[in-house]
Amino acid sequence: METALDPARRLLREVFGFPAFRPDQEEIIRAVLRGRDALVLMPTGGGKSLCYQIPAMLRPGTGVVISPLIALMQDQVSALRQHGVAAAFLNSSMSHEERQRTRAALQGGELDLLYLAPERLLNEDSGTLALLRRIEIALIAIDEAHCVSQWGHDFRQDYLGLDVLEDHFPGTPRLALTATADEATRKEIVVRLRLTAAERFISGFDRPNIRYTVRMKNGPGADLLAFLRERQGQAGIVYCLSRRKVEATAERLRNEGFDALPYHAGLSAQQRRRCQARFQRSDGVIVVATIAFGMGIDKPDVRFVAHCDLPKSIEAYYQETGRAGRDGEPAEAWMTYGLQDVVRLRQMVDESEADEDHKRVQRTRLQSLVAWCEITQCRRAALLAYFGEQYPQPCGNCDNCLNPPKTFDGTLEAQKFLSCAVRAGQRFGAAHLIDVLRGRDTDKVRRHRHQNLSTFGIGSDLSARQWHAVVRQVVAMGFARVDAERHGALVLTPRARPLLRSEQTIELREEVRLARPRRASRPRPEPWEMAAADEPLWQALRTCRTRLAEEAGVPPYVIFHDATLKEFLRARPSTPESMLELHGVGQAKLERFGHAFLEVIAAADGADDDDPSGNPP
Repeated sequence: METALDPARRLLREVFGFPAFRPDQEEIIRAVLRGRDALVLMPTGGGKSLCYQIPAMLRPGTGVVISPLIALMQDQVSALRQHGVAAAFLNSSMSHEERQRTRAALQGGELDLLYLAPERLLNEDSGTLALLRRIEIALIAIDEAHCVSQWGHDFRQDYLGLDVLEDHFPGTPRLALTATADEATRKEIVVRLRLTAAERFISGFDRPNIRYTVRMKNGPGADLLAFLRERQGQAGIVYCLSRRKVEATAERLRNEGFDALPYHAGLSAQQRRRCQARFQRSDGVIVVATIAFGMGIDKPDVRFVAHCDLPKSIEAYYQETGRAGRDGEPAEAWMTYGLQDVVRLRQMVDESEADEDHKRVQRTRLQSLVAWCEITQCRRAALLAYFGEQYPQPCGNCDNCLNPPKTFDGTLEAQKFLSCAVRAGQRFGAAHLIDVLRGRDTDKVRRHRHQNLSTFGIGSDLSARQWHAVVRQVVAMGFARVDAERHGALVLTPRARPLLRSEQTIELREEVRLARPRRASRPRPEPWEMAAADEPLWQALRTCRTRLAEEAGVPPYVIFHDATLKEFLRARPSTPESMLELHGVGQAKLERFGHAFLEVIAAADGADDDDPSGNPP
């Protein structure tokens, strides 16, 4: 006797060539065939598409798929047609004649699946919604449903209008599908799309075939080249923060013998299409893209995704790295990051036009990503924990498992911080709690009388920067969380109790303990003598300071004193971290002026490298 799922299993074997369904696919398809709505969370490469493609082929009418990216819908339609499935799309890349043929096929009941962008569906001038109301609809699948979240990493304004589908197509099963949604985003999807009665299928986030590696930056582009040389001939994606860096990185890789193409929103649509076609159809092509611009390409054999800069959040990172290894074969997610990345991303948030609530959420998500970068334990377990999924043991397939970082017993530091958070009522963020720990006499400390707390000043042996590293790791390990709804307050989790009772110990990265304190003032020879070879750099530093002062409308010494410029000359800092250690350089000035002076020093050092004698040509 044939069961309700036997036709679905036949399609799976005969049309798509798979012997059996993956976990949850059967249950999702069974629910949709019964006419139920569904919220589907399944990792990239886990088989989300089949969950609506097969029911659309079995139910009467045409299945409508809402997809945010033209490239992605074109890929899926092309793949379906190769399987003999009657599928089409309507989008702006088509000619008028092509759109008319597709509309005619739709009205004639010839299509199993139709792919649309949300803006075309909701645009009254296109007449698409009215057209769909005149035909039989098998189901409506809303792909990349996380785009509906205004707090998320990939918000699309048009997705907010998709709640009208409930009014126009009552009784038609609707599926919201995504690979990237924490618990808050899932709730928002359900509310905004009016899917309160939907069955929920959470298949997990783990991509066991992906190896995660994160490291601090070690020079401009050197780490990336070393990584890629061991993977010559493999297809991959390299993400950079800016279009300018995308272009420069792609050019450098081409000069080093790689088949590399730039891809960003500043290119014409024709240039991007050519890049996509090359990437899809050729072996060993590397696409260098901006983090903000989605690839939208369903290429199964991407062997690596490399981030040369920090993405904006763990959600964005997970989404972008998920483009690697869709075929289930071993793949790599590799990233380098530095302090300047954090500074730039914070500036982007601060300077955006979003309201303060959105900015606070974005800052919190950036902080969570930085904390994840700095953890000493299994990266996979921490990544899955962020999405609310428990991973029982070390994965053995991340850098921390394969090459454990040097650590020290940071139990006491963690206890000091957690105790301070408790005594302050768990109502304050990291910056204020660190002020209390370090015994700083600030207006906020006095206003809340926190100078009377027993934890006031007990952490004066560590710098603010060291304490921030402690806090990030404690949060990453799950002993505290940042409550975005309480303005970034740090709140203890149940895991903190045994740690506070000394029933548990924790290890922190050794950099926290070994981070060098600021240099104490020391006597300098008088009068100060400058080597002749240092004169060009000295003048360049003074010129840079004058320019910045004129732009800011302040005297030059307000930018940096001569003593600080001399420190630059002596130490030749090459990174924001090394500059921050020098006399006269604080975090605020580093963020405002540090990059300009680092460029001047780098240019001078480059000139010295070109002529080892130091003599002018």
